[in-house]
Formats: sequence, C-alpha cells, structure tokens
Amino acid sequence: MSEKKQQVSRRQFLNYTLTGVGGFMAAGMLVPMLGMAVDPILKKSSSGDLANINLAVDDITNEPQRVDWKVDQVDAWYESQVSKSAWVYKNDNGDIVALSPICKHLGCVVSWEGSEQYPDQFYCPCHAGRYTKDGVNVPNTPPLAPLDVYESKVENGMLYLGNAHPRGEA
Repeated sequence: MSEKKQQVSRRQFLNYTLTGVGGFMAAGMLVPMLGMAVDPILKKSSSGDLANINLAVDDITNEPQRVDWKVDQVDAWYESQVSKSAWVYKNDNGDIVALSPICKHLGCVVSWEGSEQYPDQFYCPCHAGRYTKDGVNVPNTPPLAPLDVYESKVENGMLYLGNAHPRGEA
C-alpha cells in the first residue's frame, strides 16, 4: 500500500461537482413525473361503489324495463352528475338481471322490442343489431359480443347497481 495521499485536481473536482449538481437537478425533474405516473395506481378505485337506482325489487318483473339514474363523478376538480341506464328484469330463476343498453357494435342504444319484426328481442336501430332477452347477440347480426352486465346487489328491498362489465367479468 502506498502512503501517498492522492490529490484531487481542479479538473476532477469540477467534474465531480458538476456531475453531482446535474444528478440532483435531474432527480428534481424526474421525481414529480414519477409521482404523477404512480399516483393513479395508488389511488383507491371507486369501481366497487354501488348506486341506489330507486327501484324496489318487488317492482321488477320478468319483462325488461329501462331504468335511468344519476351518479356523481369527480374528474380532477370538476364534479358532475352522469346519467346511466340499464335494462332490468327477473329471469326464469327469479334472479335479477341488469343489462347495459349500449350496443357492442357501434355504441348505439338498444331498446326492448324496438322492432316489430323481432318481438321479444333487444334491437339496435343503427345497423339492425339484435340481442336475445338475456343480452346474448343473435348470430349473423352486426354485434359480435353480448351486452355488458351490471354489478348488482339487493339491500333492504332496493336494487343497487355498480359498473357494467363484459360477460365473464361480472
């Protein structure tokens, strides 16, 4: 081992100093960007929130009926109420089914018995898309997927609905 102390030249000192200051400035710029990228992941999701749609379970029949309700939406600092709709009915087993009225072809709104040619079906007027009562798309019609299904819960005799999910995810 050598007992000589290694001297730092001016050039090395400036190099170390500028590298340290540059790294500090780069970190100061990257940390806020990283925070903005990670913050939405860490935020609590409101996807599990169910809204009371003011429909008593006793009022639900085996004939699909359209139900409209509003939910509060917060978008950054802007708060608003968003209108939502669903087709609600009881199936043959007595289970409540809540279907999204949005056609899976082009996003038009389907209606129950909307066509005289196809009674007892959901009908999309945009491109003659059809769905059976349970929301399954009729083969050889424009929609390629069944209607989305809403999360639902019955509490104190009232129906609560959440978000609509594609079949298999609900």
